[in-house]
Amino acid sequence: MKGKHITEILDKASIGSLSESELNEVRAHVLGCMSCRDAYEAARLSAVVIQSRAQVVIEPSPFFQTRVMAALREQQRVESGPAMLRLWRSAKALVSAMAVTTAALAVVSFMQPSQTTTAPDQTASVYSAYSVIMDQDADEQMSYEQVLSTIYDDDDDAR
Repeated sequence: MKGKHITEILDKASIGSLSESELNEVRAHVLGCMSCRDAYEAARLSAVVIQSRAQVVIEPSPFFQTRVMAALREQQRVESGPAMLRLWRSAKALVSAMAVTTAALAVVSFMQPSQTTTAPDQTASVYSAYSVIMDQDADEQMSYEQVLSTIYDDDDDAR
């Protein structure tokens, strides 16, 4: 224990948990070291205070149980209303949010401009470049070979 201070021991464990041999070492060390003596006294006094505080029994006031039971009965009385009222209380936020969402969607759907049909001359052409060049009707079905050649010939031209 020479050259070593007991503050390390006191920091690791409380005085009450030290063995008798450790306590004897601590007592022997504090005779020659003033800073360790102060730490030992503070640790000993704090252990005494904690032990005396732990032994104090606090009794509740005489009407504590009566007040608690009255508050419990009041809470049960408030919560025991009709089933529909309790259901509405729990689902009120959800139903309100759904109603607002429905109203907003109705307003948006009625406020959008109506879509008019376009004249035939304004429609986009449904003909591919291949069908125009080869003078094929749009109603004819293209074979897989024609589709693949159209796709891959366009890719080769792009390179």
